[in-house]
Formats: sequence, C-alpha cells, structure tokens
Amino acid sequence: MISKDSFNNASTSVELSCIPEDTTGIERIMLAAQGDLQRLMSTFFSRPIFIELVYANGSPRLKPASPEDPITQSRQVHLVCASRIVCTATSKVTITHPDFERLFLDEKFPIGQTFRKMLRSPQFSLLDAQTNVVCGKRELRRTYTLETDGFLCEILEVWPDRDMFVRGEAWLTESKLEPEQTCVVESGDSKPWWLTATKGNTLPWGFDCTKGLERSPLVYYHDIWFVSLYLLLLYLI
Repeated sequence: MISKDSFNNASTSVELSCIPEDTTGIERIMLAAQGDLQRLMSTFFSRPIFIELVYANGSPRLKPASPEDPITQSRQVHLVCASRIVCTATSKVTITHPDFERLFLDEKFPIGQTFRKMLRSPQFSLLDAQTNVVCGKRELRRTYTLETDGFLCEILEVWPDRDMFVRGEAWLTESKLEPEQTCVVESGDSKPWWLTATKGNTLPWGFDCTKGLERSPLVYYHDIWFVSLYLLLLYLI
C-alpha cells in the first residue's frame, strides 16, 4: 500500500509514497480519490461527468450474493465530460451481500455511487501509480482497491492525457482536428511531387485520389490513344 490516511482530534494527514515525482497537486488529489473520482472530476471541470459502459461480464446469478456464493463482474467504463473521455476505469467487482447486488447489478449504480447509497465509507488501498507516454500523450494511471463488508472492487484507472489537469476547460473544449487524407505511395529515394496528392483530385495520368490511387475513367482514354499510336507506328514502319 502506498497511501496512508490518518487523523486525530487536531489534524488530518494523507501521505502518498512511491508515486511519480512530477505529479501535481491536482493529480495527487485524483490519485487519492476514494470512490468519489466522478465527483472530483465534475468539480474540476465544473461539468457533469457521465459513465459510459464499455463491457460488463458477470458470473451466473444462481443465488443471492453471499460469502458462500459470491457474484463477480469484470467491467470497463469511460468517464466522459463534454463528449471527451477523461478517464477509463477497468474493474473486477466481488459482491457478497444482496443489497450491494441489487444496487450494482439491478439498479445499475456505478461503484462510487453504490458505496454512497449504502452509506458506507470504503477502505481504500492505493497499490500502484505510474506515468507513461502513449501516442505522444502523457498518461497517468493508478491501481487500487475499495472494500467494505459485502463489496470488494479492484480497479485500474487511466487518465489519457495529463494536460487536462493543466489546461482544464481549454483541453476539454478544444476541437479535434481531422487528419488530412492523403494518397500514400511507396517510392525510391526521391519523393515525387504527387506523393501527398490530396484525395478528391484526379492526377494528370488518370488516377483518381478519391479512394486512393484507383484508376479513373480517364485512364482508359489514355490507353486507347497509346494503342492507336502504337498501331500507327507499326503501319508506317
């Protein structure tokens, strides 16, 4: 465990050890979230955070959940704000109490809201925190558990771009530029002028770039012209 949360009648202290040295204050707040990440992200962006289910694979529900007959579910969700994915959470949930089974599986409450509905403060254990660079983006991730009697959650969360915590609203609302569609042609050492011809144009010798280098109807007229010239030369010779 790399987190320690302690308090007494005069002070409260949260210690995070073995986390990346360059994490910022707001990132440490997110790393220490204990089932209330959706609430914290909504506070940061001042916008609603929606949960979008990617997949959920559960064990058969043959009996009500109990320690003798636990129900498990593997799931992944996206936390979405203003149509942008701000976090991906992949979880394994073990349920051993019918009230948690009802709220989580039947009423479809997310993990954090399930704890809140049950008025439970989960035991939090931060197991790992890392930063990576993926596709040019600075990624932040953590692995942790939330546990109370009847409900155990093992969770991996990934924030895809740490710039969101620096730029805030500007990151959230920036327009996504569509990549320019180009014709890709393998060539030798020299790069011909038509290598980056924009799709939608017709090259001089009849290749249509609408769907890459495909023959357009114009090329057939060129073929007929060359064949006719060849036959004429043979006749003259």
